[in-house]
Amino acid sequence: MTTIEQLMQANLLEVFNERDGERRRAAMARTYASDVRFSDPDEAVVGHAAIDTKAQKILDEAPGFVFSPGGPIRVVGDLGFLEWGFGPEGQPPVVRGADVVLVADGLITSVYTMLFTD
Repeated sequence: MTTIEQLMQANLLEVFNERDGERRRAAMARTYASDVRFSDPDEAVVGHAAIDTKAQKILDEAPGFVFSPGGPIRVVGDLGFLEWGFGPEGQPPVVRGADVVLVADGLITSVYTMLFTD
């Protein structure tokens, strides 16, 4: 069974950091429940297609930017937490945030993304 740590790493690096749509959708199939809900300060979306569109939009609006883990993945029960940065590759991040996920039956069912403004 896939661990919450592995799912969180896939969410950040294989989904939201993946510019190739085919590879991103393959990662989504092994990472998310079909009715996964993603919520950030802008909106909430449900399902693989909606998250695929969301990830592509983020990447299209920031050419050359990459996501990188900002600390260890923390897990309590079925909940995972990971801080991250987003910015030009090889440079300090220009955006920082964190993902909180809920997992059931080995797949992410909910993703909550927070942005840090400090």
